Amino acid sequence: MTSNPTAPTELVDDARNPSSAAERRPTPGIEEFCAAAADLLGPGSVIRDAAAREKASCDWAHMSPILSAKLPAGHAEVVLRPTSHEQLPGIMALAHRHRIPLTPRGKGTGNYGQAIPLYDGAVLDLTGCGRVLDAGDGWIRAEAGAKMSDLEAHARTLGQELWMFPSTFGTTVGGFLSGGSGGTGSLVHRTNGDGFVRELTVVPCTADAEPFTVRDTDALPYIHAYGTTGITATATVRLQRARTWTGLFAAFDDWASATTALSALVRLEPAPRLVSLDEADLVRVYQVDPALDPTALNVRAIVEDDAVDAARAIVRAHGGRVLEVRPAPDGPALISSLSFNHPTYHLMKAEDGWFHLEIGGDVLLGNRDGDGDGDIAEIRKVFPGTLLHLEGMRSGTVGMLMARYEDEQTVHEGIAALEALGVGVHSPHNWYVDRRLDLVREAARTADPLGLLNPGKIPGKAGKVPDTGPTQETP
Repeated sequence: MTSNPTAPTELVDDARNPSSAAERRPTPGIEEFCAAAADLLGPGSVIRDAAAREKASCDWAHMSPILSAKLPAGHAEVVLRPTSHEQLPGIMALAHRHRIPLTPRGKGTGNYGQAIPLYDGAVLDLTGCGRVLDAGDGWIRAEAGAKMSDLEAHARTLGQELWMFPSTFGTTVGGFLSGGSGGTGSLVHRTNGDGFVRELTVVPCTADAEPFTVRDTDALPYIHAYGTTGITATATVRLQRARTWTGLFAAFDDWASATTALSALVRLEPAPRLVSLDEADLVRVYQVDPALDPTALNVRAIVEDDAVDAARAIVRAHGGRVLEVRPAPDGPALISSLSFNHPTYHLMKAEDGWFHLEIGGDVLLGNRDGDGDGDIAEIRKVFPGTLLHLEGMRSGTVGMLMARYEDEQTVHEGIAALEALGVGVHSPHNWYVDRRLDLVREAARTADPLGLLNPGKIPGKAGKVPDTGPTQETP
């Protein structure tokens, strides 16, 4: 048995790179694999068109100036589009038989290269597997390619709603579970690995590709694992009683008042679905709207109708002014669409030269030592021109830090400086699985013994170098 130990960062200069497409070496067995896949799925579901393959080889990793210099490092040789989860075992068995690297993806809205093939081969586009299959009291089951917006709409017909959904509301449920983390609803329910998943049906890349089912905490190795531990075929996630939500938009003149109000809104009962804060220079790049003030700190909250008066009172008590109270669907939808990483997207769309970091810690509120915004002033010094977006959580404040990009080394030095100030930092500038690694490695050994599923995404134990690439042994 031989393996390819090449690290993804080295693949930039490899023959797999699109810049050297004329020298690209086909994956051994790819033609036989494509012919067999066409027999299984039908020729219309086996796509070799250059434009489709190029699109399937990219995600939104260009939001990172560090990653955009390195990706795409591989290129899809074929795109497979199954139309039902029942077809997935056949595909997995074919990939195993022909030793074809296979990278799963949903709608390609990931920001960090999770769904970009590093070792060429096939990209498995699961958006055609989009059925909502069943629902009951407190749960809904769907194929991996079903959109979160469709799950929410179906749940609403039953008087229920999703525990949480991402800021990109059209994301597929499989994509959200495999590569996402949290979103609207995380204020109470934390991340998608904190009880949101009731059950997953997973298809391994083995000779028989027999699907298996995992439930509750046993599903953790398959959440935020980028498909390296098996392909999610169906997912059952949690619902709660549907509420009538309203969007409340407010403005504040100073950081201490705005963050104190944000903290009070987070603790409001009944609990809001989302509470966020933007600096004025972020609001300036958004589409003009009377509910947004580009001259002030903006605090926004999705609250239950019955809590609107209490939310208004919190804003006024902390020196803010209510800009607008906008009912569903428009108000909550706007607030959700400006949450988590979407402010980063709007800023980078408006202006070149920015990078971002995911940050956390109540030190971001600026009152750790009771001295107003003193802590924030030190945080801002790390990267001159820093802009902040915060999300209020009952588990602790999180958010996005955006600043002007100089070079990769400056980013790494700044991360260390922020951590010294008590700021938790997660860097979005890598494509490695970075959660529950021991569980992921253990699950991958049995679900993907040849290392074919999204290879290059599991770091080695000694550092951020893949354990191996896909094996190249002869069947």
